[in-house]
Amino acid sequence: MSAVIWPEPASATPRRPPGAVGLWGCLRERWLGWRDARLSDPGFRERASRWPGTRWLARRQAAELFDLMAGFVYSQVLHACVRLRLFDRLAAGPLEASQLAAAAGMTEEAALRLLEAAEALELVRRLEATGAEPTGDGAPAARYGLGRLGAPLVANAALQSLVLHHASLYGDLHDPVARLAGGRGGGELARLWAYATAAAPGTLPPGEVAPYSAVMSASQALIARQVLDAYPLRRHRCLLDVGGGEGAFLAAALEEAPSLAGMVCDLPAVAERAQARLEALGFGGRAHAHGIDFKRDALPRGADVASLVRVLYDHDDGPALRLLVAVREALPSGGTVLVAEPLARTRGAERMGTAYFGVYLWAMGSGRVRSAAEHIALLRRAGFVQARELRTALPLQTGLVVARAP
Repeated sequence: MSAVIWPEPASATPRRPPGAVGLWGCLRERWLGWRDARLSDPGFRERASRWPGTRWLARRQAAELFDLMAGFVYSQVLHACVRLRLFDRLAAGPLEASQLAAAAGMTEEAALRLLEAAEALELVRRLEATGAEPTGDGAPAARYGLGRLGAPLVANAALQSLVLHHASLYGDLHDPVARLAGGRGGGELARLWAYATAAAPGTLPPGEVAPYSAVMSASQALIARQVLDAYPLRRHRCLLDVGGGEGAFLAAALEEAPSLAGMVCDLPAVAERAQARLEALGFGGRAHAHGIDFKRDALPRGADVASLVRVLYDHDDGPALRLLVAVREALPSGGTVLVAEPLARTRGAERMGTAYFGVYLWAMGSGRVRSAAEHIALLRRAGFVQARELRTALPLQTGLVVARAP
């Protein structure tokens, strides 16, 4: 494979010129400063919690702050429920604490504590005890069914795999200050996503790519539907999925567009898994997996549309720009590129796109989350034109930016 010569870019982050805040910005800053001073005053908070006109706001803010403090416990309750396959069990019918205890190998008291915590989080729902066996004090034993937030997890391999995967993140962030002060990476996530920081990722053996490939493959279902609904691929003849892992997104695209052909490229050990998956799904005649290191090797040509699904945010600006240049060179004039990943500063998804993934990528050791505007600027610098954001149905799961090769 021929090498791609990529220029070293400057930072892709746009800079706001001095004095660009404007009158509205000044007024807003003054208002926020006044507000923050009031909220920092214990006496004001005490009065606000007693006065009927502001009591509701004080209570809401207290609840939000407590949720931030207790979020780790909430996530551990969810993690335990998924590990115990609780939601799949409840889909088959309600359970009592004694039944969960027997299946999980824990005491009934522990099982009840978990169920009550899950109920408070709306993961499960306490049912009316009708016809149940009485407990030791003569009261009917409580039964639990699926809750409002637990039901979507039933047989949901994508979400459940992500929940279980977070054990690595929890371990890396047991001392967040030390993690930040010690620089990026260096922990369990960095070892899991070995390709992101490896000097020669193309030489990684199958045993080192299998764990993260499985996570990526299982979670792709959350993204594929959003992308394909926002940008149908039936108008194209061949899709090149860059960094496409085991081919989950490509397989979804081929299913959606029967006349579409496809290629997926990833590290050689990952490409082998992708080829086996595509053939097992019956797409062997329409798709091919290419084993390359796209930081070093040229991308396959022949496609009129390319996708980067949760790829760019794994990389810093320099490597991300070089990859986009390689994608542009692989596409014909008029070809389209799709960039699908969480976007920073997206209304309604700020916590996911900026807080969660910002810290996650720091622990992983590479990359950063970019806004739609930053992606558009990066695509333009790579030589693409008509770059724009397309709205997805669930921005919390993914954003989408598209552009065209000149």
